[in-house]
Amino acid sequence: MNTPGWGWGPQDLGSPEVSRRPPAARGLPVESSMVLEDVESGWVGAVVSVEVVGGMRVVGLEDRHGRVKAFPLGPGFLLDGEPVRLTPPAPRSVPSGPRITRSGSVAVENLRASVAKESRVWVEGYHDAELVAKVWGHDLAVEGIVVEPLHGIDDLPAAIAEFHPGPGRRLGILVDHLVSGSKESRIADRALSVPGARGNVQILGHPYVDIWQAVKPAALGIPAWPVIPRGVDWKTGMAKALGMPHRTPQDVGRAWQAILARVDSYSDLEPALLGRVEELIDFLTAPDGY
Repeated sequence: MNTPGWGWGPQDLGSPEVSRRPPAARGLPVESSMVLEDVESGWVGAVVSVEVVGGMRVVGLEDRHGRVKAFPLGPGFLLDGEPVRLTPPAPRSVPSGPRITRSGSVAVENLRASVAKESRVWVEGYHDAELVAKVWGHDLAVEGIVVEPLHGIDDLPAAIAEFHPGPGRRLGILVDHLVSGSKESRIADRALSVPGARGNVQILGHPYVDIWQAVKPAALGIPAWPVIPRGVDWKTGMAKALGMPHRTPQDVGRAWQAILARVDSYSDLEPALLGRVEELIDFLTAPDGY
C-alpha cells in the first residue's frame, strides 16, 4: 500500500510528512478468540489455535464461515485496524494437580524422553505421523517409541521382512481404510505371513479413507465431512470442498495443517482411531514386547 507523502530520497526530518510516519507494529501476545486480519491475504478470522508446526509457531484463524487458515506468528496482522506483531501466548499459571496430556493420560513431569527402543509405530504417511505425534507424543516419548511414516503400504511385506521383527523388536502398524475385502486387508494378511511377524507385528486400521476423516467434523465446525466423487484425488477434492487452497501439493499440505491445528486433544478424534492407536501402544509396551 502506498502511503501519501512517502518516497525514497532525502527528506526534511522535521517536515510534517515525516511526522506522519506510521508507528511500528507493536508486539502483542496472541490470545484465543482475538479477531485478526492477515495483511497479505486479507483473511479475517478469530484465533482458534496456536501450534508449533515444523519448528515454526503458527496461528489458526477461523473466518465467519467456519473455515480455518494457518499463518506464521509474527508481523503482518491487523487488530482493529492497528498493525501488530503477534508473539507467543503469555505464560499461564500452572494449575494444581496432575497435568493431563492430549491423549488423556497423566503427564510425566520433567520428562526426559527414553532412549529410542527398537520397536516402532508405523503409519501410512506424514499426516498420520503428525496426528499421532501431536496427541500421543508424550506417551510415546515416555516409552521410547518412535513413529515412522511408510509412504503407503503397497510394499509392506518387504518392509517388515527388512525390519526383522522379533521379541524386543516389535512393530505396531496403523493402516487407513482397513476393512474386510479391501486391498489394504489383503496386503495386511500377506504382511503377517512374513517370517517373525506372528506375535511381533500387529496391524490395525481405521475405516476412514484418509486420516483427515479421523478428526471429528465438529472440531472443524462442519456437520460432516464432504463426500468426494470417485476419480477425484481425495485430499485435493477435500481441500476444495472445505473452501481451502487446493491447486498444488503445498496448498493441500497447508489445508492439512489447518485441520491439524483444530485438534487439541483425543476428544477431537473419532473413537475408531483412538482405540486402534491405544491398542498399538499397549502392544508395543507390553512387558514381553521389549
